[in-house]
Amino acid sequence: MSCWDTVQAYAFRSLGYGERLLPRGEITLCEQVTLIGSGLIWNVYFGLVALLTGFVFAVTLAVGKNATRAWARKPAEWFIFVFRGSPLFIQFFLAYYALVNLPEEIGSYDISGFTDPFARAWLGAAIVLFLNTSAYAGEIFYGALRSVPKGDLEAADAYGLSGWKRFRRVVFPTTMRLAWPAYTNEAIFLFHATTLVFLSGFPAFRQQGDALYYAQYFADRTFNPFVPYPIVAVYFIIVTLSVIAGFSLINRRLNRHLPGESRARLKFRPTLIR
Repeated sequence: MSCWDTVQAYAFRSLGYGERLLPRGEITLCEQVTLIGSGLIWNVYFGLVALLTGFVFAVTLAVGKNATRAWARKPAEWFIFVFRGSPLFIQFFLAYYALVNLPEEIGSYDISGFTDPFARAWLGAAIVLFLNTSAYAGEIFYGALRSVPKGDLEAADAYGLSGWKRFRRVVFPTTMRLAWPAYTNEAIFLFHATTLVFLSGFPAFRQQGDALYYAQYFADRTFNPFVPYPIVAVYFIIVTLSVIAGFSLINRRLNRHLPGESRARLKFRPTLIR
């Protein structure tokens, strides 16, 4: 089988299309690159779903934590504290137990039809990543919200802006400009954290796994982990560069009103410990 035939057979194997069986005989470099790249589709899916949905919830958490009323502030504070204070890896296991095992144990009738989607990574793992990144991003946005210059607020008052119009036209844009560099690093970490899905309690369905799933398969088959895992690393470096490029364009849009020399440029500062 040529390399092009391999690409045709395994490019979308992680989605259930192509060859039904994984390579068994002598495994080539092309097969490893193709299948690991196919699994990366799931990592990108997890990252995008959690990032897009988590952004909206994170803004809500930041506004709630900044509220003066306790009924709005306390739930946001505790949510952020719980999900930032516990390891993401443990959250995966607890979520699998809460979403799948616990309902079946306490239910008086069979509800497996309802819980089955939560047992699959496409939904269950995406929910965990959504909650986790919402907490971290919510704290980032809260810090930026508290840092909005007083002069901006006074200018909004001078123009007669109040309530929702003041938030939409002054507070929110300024918050995003202040928070965007830190939020970029959170987005990068989120895509890296998608590799934990393979190690969590959410199993791969019909060998339709992510990049790390196929990397371990090749490492076990070839007894050589120094080929598949560097391939995973290269793919994630490409994803990281793509995230930085995309967020840089948004950052430029947010700061379009500033002179070129005054615009804050994004700098990648990897989070080594979290």
